[in-house]
Order: sequence, then C-alpha cells, then structure tokens
Amino acid sequence: MKKVRLGVIGTGDFAEVCHLPGLKSHPQAEVVALCGRTYERTRQLGDRFSISEIHTDYRELCRRDDLDGVTIVTANAFHAEQAITALSYGKHVFCEKPLGMNVTEAKEMVRAAEKSDKVHQVAFTFRYGYAVQELRRRVQEGDVGKPFYVRIQYDAWDGLRPDWKVGWRQRTASTGGGLLFDLGSHLFDIVHFVLGPISTVTGFVHRMRRRCTETESGKIIDAETDALAAAWFTQPNGVRGQWFASMITPPFAEYGYLEVIGTEGALKAGLSRGTVDILKISRPSKPDWEELPLPKEAKDGEAHCLGIMMRSFVEACLRGTLDGNIDASFYDGLAAQQCIEEVLKATALPDTLV
Repeated sequence: MKKVRLGVIGTGDFAEVCHLPGLKSHPQAEVVALCGRTYERTRQLGDRFSISEIHTDYRELCRRDDLDGVTIVTANAFHAEQAITALSYGKHVFCEKPLGMNVTEAKEMVRAAEKSDKVHQVAFTFRYGYAVQELRRRVQEGDVGKPFYVRIQYDAWDGLRPDWKVGWRQRTASTGGGLLFDLGSHLFDIVHFVLGPISTVTGFVHRMRRRCTETESGKIIDAETDALAAAWFTQPNGVRGQWFASMITPPFAEYGYLEVIGTEGALKAGLSRGTVDILKISRPSKPDWEELPLPKEAKDGEAHCLGIMMRSFVEACLRGTLDGNIDASFYDGLAAQQCIEEVLKATALPDTLV
C-alpha cells in the first residue's frame, strides 16, 4: 500500500489537536518529520505522536527528499515564506488560513503553487461539515427556490471573560488582523463554497481596549487586534449577504450559523469544527425551523471536520489533485484574502479605543 510521507511545520495547539492526529488517522499517511521554534517543545510533541525526526529550521524540513508533502500550522506571518519554500522543493502543501498577511503574499503563494504543479490546499474547516455540504447540495437542487440572500452570525462573550488571555492571534505583527483574518476568512470562503464568487465587499472592524494576561509571559498587556468585524457583499448571481463576527458581544443564537434564503424557503447550517453539525429548514408556509436528517456521524459531538479535512489532504496527495467538489485551493485562499482587504479599505481602525 502506497504511503504519503509528510512533514508538519508548527507545534502549537492546532498542530496538536488537528494536523498531527488528523494526518495520522489516515492509514496511508506517515508523519516523518516535525518542525517547531524550540527543540524542547518539538521533541515533546514528536514523542507524543511517535515522530522521531525533529527540526527547528523549516528549510531543513522542506529540503528533505523523503517527504511528499508539508502542512503549515504556524502564525499567519510565516505562511507565505514557508509555503513558497516547500513548493520550491517539490512538496505538496496544506496551509492554514488566512493564506497570507495580505493579497500580495497570497498572489505570490498562488504563483509558486502554479509553478510547482503540486497540490495546494487551504484549511477552510467549515467546508467539511455534514450540514454545510447538505445545505450546498439542497441549494443547488433548488430546495429553497432561487437564493437571494445569505447571512452568517458568529459571536460570543469570550474576549471579555475575566480568564481570557492574549496569545499570538491578538498580535498584529504575527496575524495581520484579528477576527477579520481568523474567522472572517472562513466566512468569506463558506459563502464562496456554497453560492459562488463574491464580487463586491464592504464592512468594518472594531478594536476594543482590553488589558489581559499574555499567555507566554504572564504580563498584563493590550490586545492589539480587532475583536468585532462585519461585512456586506454582493455576488454576480444577484445574491446579497452579510456576516457578523464578534468575541465581545452576547451570543445572538445558540450557535454560529449560515443561512441561505431563497424564494421558497431558507436553510440554516451550524458552523463549527463538527461539534455542532445541524441543518434546519424554514418555509413561508411553515416558518418554524424543522431539523433535517444528516449522517449519524454529524451527531457524534466530536470535532470531526478536522480529521476529515486532514485526511482529504492525504487523499489529494495520493491522487495528485484536490477534490474540486469540496477542497479549498490557494486560489480560494486568495479569493478570501481579497475580500478581507476590501473590508480593511472600507474601515479605519480608531486610535482612540473605548
């Protein structure tokens, strides 16, 4: 049985809960090498996942001739350089979102991918939810008539909890932006996945002054990035839509969701890593939301989207191409990055914070 030999760049929480266990859950995947900033952390994680080859320089990992592909699970600021390097050494690449820090970087990554002729995939997790996939199928088959509006809501109090801590995601230098980059990239992509390209975008971000404990140092510092973002958009097919994402407001609903509204009804899918995977329908003649059937795996309460997504990369490496019906390429990552940039153009981050 053919094996796909892989290296993982990054040793943070998401490497531990997603990339490493997800790759290793595929019977034809072998994680050969691991790269992290510090030897101690990398060695510890390598031992936990039975990975003997350890690096602290990603270039050394990318130069290995015994690897077929690389996954990148590092801060946004490092994505472009690491992905371009891996592609230049003939590796298939799976990269976390957002693809880069800006559109310029994302375009450079796309060019490198085109030149390499290797698999290039972006970690847009919501695509792998059973509810989202079924919603997409039903929309395409006309279950709710002609779609004319889409809305997404994803908010919580998390960023104002007394025990909330500042990590790399709240530093502009490492992320490029806060919730707009982290969650907004997912939300723009899921609209593109379900309903097609986005043509025009506007919106805003808001940064609230929050002095919190820094995860690494334990010091009290300011969070630098936006904690609330919103966008309004149009699509060439005439659909209009909006999304709202926040970590400083009370939850609007029981869970984050995607709604597609058509002339004959509406479909609502939960947005999560798989822990909330539910689909409902509402019609003008029967407005109460009715739950629709999904595969039994949707009810397992696990973050099943993560494993499905990582196994999809292994399958893509085996085929030599993505599954165009579900997987996101660097082109999709660029499309989301362009939408993010339009929101940044439309808003000004205030110097005086509340």
